[in-house]
Amino acid sequence: MLGGTDLRAVRRRVRLALVLSQILGGLGVSTAVALAAVLAEEIGGSEAVAGLASTSSVVGTALLSLPFAALMARRGRRVGLTSAYAVAAVGGLVVVAGAAMRNFPLLLVGMAAFGASNTANLQARFAAADLAEPLHRARAISTVVWATTIGAVLGPNIAAPAGQSVAGLGLPEAAGPFLWGTGVFLAAGVLLHLLLRPDPLLTARALARAEENGTADAAADNTTDDAPEARTREAEDGDGRSLRAGLAAVAASAHARVALAAIAGSHTVMVSVMVMTPVDLGGHGAGVELIGLVISGHIAGMYAFSPVVGWLADRIGRFSVILSGVALLGCATALAGTADGNHAQSAAGLFLLGLGWSAGLVAGSALLTDSIPQHARAAVQGFSDMIMNSAAGVGAALSGLVVAQAGYGWLNLLAAALLVPVAVLTVAVAVRR
Repeated sequence: MLGGTDLRAVRRRVRLALVLSQILGGLGVSTAVALAAVLAEEIGGSEAVAGLASTSSVVGTALLSLPFAALMARRGRRVGLTSAYAVAAVGGLVVVAGAAMRNFPLLLVGMAAFGASNTANLQARFAAADLAEPLHRARAISTVVWATTIGAVLGPNIAAPAGQSVAGLGLPEAAGPFLWGTGVFLAAGVLLHLLLRPDPLLTARALARAEENGTADAAADNTTDDAPEARTREAEDGDGRSLRAGLAAVAASAHARVALAAIAGSHTVMVSVMVMTPVDLGGHGAGVELIGLVISGHIAGMYAFSPVVGWLADRIGRFSVILSGVALLGCATALAGTADGNHAQSAAGLFLLGLGWSAGLVAGSALLTDSIPQHARAAVQGFSDMIMNSAAGVGAALSGLVVAQAGYGWLNLLAAALLVPVAVLTVAVAVRR
């Protein structure tokens, strides 16, 4: 029987496995992404195609979100997350092969598969919420988000030695980080396969079923991945109807719609502004070191303070933190859009941009989990990641055109305009509540 002490032990084990995998996942992604544009330019032969590498990765993340969510709905988080890292590892090898053969289309295919690493990193936050107590759910999510900080900070610093390590193999140096990323993703997958037991999603479903039946015996029987009854019931919950059931749950829940708007809106604004900030800084005389410092501050805003954001979301409520995130993103676009060469102001704007993103993602993810029935959560969570990455991909693609035609200030103004419907919807639902 799964008692309170046993459940706390399971929560600690799950949290440890997810934190360690997030460190590795963040390390693999940031190491490779640091030189993705450089590699694309070298293989593609033009600066015009340099951005396609990152775009392919974002598109891959969006397209793979639903299949892996469906896999998790059927087989649990452990199988879904390890499979995502395995696909990302294969993607890294395909990128290296594309670089070795100077085949640009093959490189883009590899980058799309490499995007599965972001799918795993994003879905891990929901795995942290599976067994968390409702009053501590945002904090559980924020802890996993925070763990990404370690890998994200270390990654760019090892990109150079990773590149030098392949010099004797006849590969472009910029391909080295992708080879290292493959190894890191394999390590993350093995770690999750070994430590993420019992599976948090399957255990949460078993506990919910036991609570409905008024007994804890079913939960005890279904907390291992070896129970055939558990697999049968999870397959019934996670079949092709799961996504339709999830979408129906979103349609029936105003809170879920607010959560989706907050997650997608925050991510789209952040990505759209962030991708063009180095260009704007460079156009105003900033060197590589200064640009790197500004982006580092932005990353710190995204991840380093997420535990505080999670604590606030649990203490003062999801809606309050979502609105705070909207306000922070609005201030960020105002500062960045009017900096006009004031690098300190740009740095402050990018830091607030990351902090606002953190508020929207953590509070929105907790609200989404709160609002959806247990059996449909995995499908809806995958759908939310598909929406947020698709919207961000469109935003990133259009941001360059906006800057080229109208300027960086207009980009920030248009990004701020995206926050208006998010704020209106959040306030309207909060007032009705």
